[in-house]
Amino acid sequence: MDFADRQGPIHGGGNGFLYGMSDEGVPSDNLLEPLDIRSIAQAAPFGEQHPGGNALDVAPQFLRNGGGYVQIYMQEVYPSWPYDDLGLEDYLPKVERTVRTVLDSPHRDSFVYVPFNEPDWIWYELYAGDQAEYERQRDAFFADWETVYTRIRELHPDARIAGPNESVYDHRLLADFLPWARERDLLPDLMTWHELPTTQLAHYRDNYADYRALEREVGIDPLPININEWGGRRDLSVPGRLLQFIAMFEDTDVDAGGQAYWNPSGNLSGSVSQTNRPGGGWWLLKMYADLSGEQATLTPPQPNTVDTAQGLASIDDERRQARVLVGGGSDDVDVALNHLDADTFGDTVQVTVSTTTWSGYDADAPPPRVLLETELPLRDGALTLPLRDVDELAAYEIVVQPGGNGIPGPADATWRASHEAEDARITDGEIVTQGTPENWNQPAASGTRDVQELDGENSAVSFDITVPEDGRYRLGVLYGNQTGDIAQQALRVDGEAIGLLDYPATLDWVYRARKDVDLELTAGEHEITLAKADPELGTATGAVTLDRLDVTALPADGRPVPVAYQAELARTDFEMTHRYDARGQSGAGYVEATAGQETTFVLSVPSDGYYDLTVRHDGAAQLRLDGAPLTGAALPATGPEEWHDGEQRVFLTAGAHRLTVLPEERVLLDALTVTEAAEAPAITTVEAEDEANELAGTAQRGESGSASGGGQVTGVGGGEGNTLTLPAIEADEAGQHVLVVHYANNERGRGDEFNHNIVSRPVEISVNGGEPTTVWLRNTWSWGNFWAVGVPVELAEGTNAVTFSHPTAEAAHLDRFDVAPLLLE
Repeated sequence: MDFADRQGPIHGGGNGFLYGMSDEGVPSDNLLEPLDIRSIAQAAPFGEQHPGGNALDVAPQFLRNGGGYVQIYMQEVYPSWPYDDLGLEDYLPKVERTVRTVLDSPHRDSFVYVPFNEPDWIWYELYAGDQAEYERQRDAFFADWETVYTRIRELHPDARIAGPNESVYDHRLLADFLPWARERDLLPDLMTWHELPTTQLAHYRDNYADYRALEREVGIDPLPININEWGGRRDLSVPGRLLQFIAMFEDTDVDAGGQAYWNPSGNLSGSVSQTNRPGGGWWLLKMYADLSGEQATLTPPQPNTVDTAQGLASIDDERRQARVLVGGGSDDVDVALNHLDADTFGDTVQVTVSTTTWSGYDADAPPPRVLLETELPLRDGALTLPLRDVDELAAYEIVVQPGGNGIPGPADATWRASHEAEDARITDGEIVTQGTPENWNQPAASGTRDVQELDGENSAVSFDITVPEDGRYRLGVLYGNQTGDIAQQALRVDGEAIGLLDYPATLDWVYRARKDVDLELTAGEHEITLAKADPELGTATGAVTLDRLDVTALPADGRPVPVAYQAELARTDFEMTHRYDARGQSGAGYVEATAGQETTFVLSVPSDGYYDLTVRHDGAAQLRLDGAPLTGAALPATGPEEWHDGEQRVFLTAGAHRLTVLPEERVLLDALTVTEAAEAPAITTVEAEDEANELAGTAQRGESGSASGGGQVTGVGGGEGNTLTLPAIEADEAGQHVLVVHYANNERGRGDEFNHNIVSRPVEISVNGGEPTTVWLRNTWSWGNFWAVGVPVELAEGTNAVTFSHPTAEAAHLDRFDVAPLLLE
């Protein structure tokens, strides 16, 4: 890459989604805000195509988290796919109702109307090979475009309209459409089309160039382009494959793009798990959002070639940072960085190389793993970094900053190995090929294959593994389970029966989740067998599919491993100063902020519990956690030119969080370190079915074999008076607490061949009779899967009553509740 050859400011248009959100809080603010999402596309109000994702319902959350604009797929008012073709006399009143509803929204200026979706084959046959038939279909579409476009403008004169929105790039239609629309003042405000197949990586840039040439021929100014559906199912959620698409969209400076809707709604196209847990794809999207300054020219080894290394590079002169993202290939690659200015970086640079890889569709991923952090000399402004043993599913981030004055942190030396199920010894099972470039709408699989049909009496998969030393290891099994309930396999190690593994249900057989189990292993070779039956353990229930077995060494002393987040790499206001002079800082540098300038650390934790958040700082500041003031916590004033460790012990739910530092005057920030608390007070746990709890109306206790206490409460909500009340929640002190709701929900809408149409259920939570808070509880794939969501609540000192209800909608099945003070002083 050439950092002297700059292509203009980083735009960030590649971060976007179709049905990436489903309801308020699904996904969480913590997963939205760090991505700087340019646009999303969602359902029309009153839409019947899918049960969630109403554009007006999700817009407030999207916009308050920095989102750009919301596209409304107007034909989604119809229930069928492809859309019911009832004529314009039926559709136009629906268009009018949508527009009038948008006009009543305070966010009316943030919506973009998409009146037609994939008209090349839905309602019109614009793909017709016969020229006369094509012209007949074209003219019908043009007439309807004019009618709908004109009516939208009459009702909403300042409206933004996008289209034509075909399923492919269509030179023939656009060569006719652009001059026709220009003559009649009917041009869209955004030009949209779809790039869905993986193989479009080889053709998109030609499509883009062809379109811009058409604009010049017609004599119109360049329109913003939104590729509002992109990527095959095998691409989404996979960091290396996502990067291939994002890089070409950033290269062509598209206004925005949106990952396609092959996965359930509300999980950013498969890149997040549950409500608040980032997957590997999410970390790649955050890496992309962290690019700043200008784009530098990057030349990949094989441009426009599927499943080869592609990438992006940025240079920020103010922050004195160069960043490179690389991924998508399986070959080793040398990353050559050229023309790094000595006035900006000096003669020595600190280099950090990190990686994130595919974690499955429904398994969280830890923060990117640091492969290398070191200081290297710059020779004539150049540096070459070798990437070896490249993971084709992974993305790699390289950050270059001035060196010589900081202290590089340690690389992650944790031993780990992966073993493909299809390469193991398989008894009575079948190897199945999943998503490939040619079969792009099949799901992703590690190694492109998995093992299925493991429901026979003798079915088993045996992995040969070798571990380097005696110790404790974590086996991570990437699996699928479409039985609708917990499925099992018998685990044997070297022929010895260990126990039955319980696998929670997944969305389908290929929607990967991860099952972790920790074992003591001796150094050397071992056989790990996952079987349908075992003479000692008996026959397992259900069945699963297997994709991969990951083996990871755990800390020998069993103590939590601190995770450091450097301030100079955090999300900061652009006017802040990044400094690299010698102050004994960890990492390359630190930041200097004054009143009104915010620094936000984006962190992630693996499980619910108390964590010590230690901010290394010089100067006083207030703290905000997940967008809300952290009452009672602050960074104290310090002595001159002195680093101080300000520690707060807070309760965090599993997944992503944001810690924001707000200076009172001037503050210097070095790093945030997050460590699981070694000792913390017991968290209050209340089973929903406890006899002391008060049930009213249709609420009733019931059994559930997979619930924490063997029971649950159903029938809450769906009418006034159908309530569950926890009457005796004790708080030692008044103030901020976290209420963790464990629940199950498997309500479904009518599905189709692409989408499962899951449904979230709302519940209202009231403390001591106060104003209720509505929390949307995302679908958990099965009534036997219990997930958790954290809810901030204010409790009074002493005894509190917490009531769950909803006046119209039935709530999810409720299992148990954990209650903890947010901050321990």
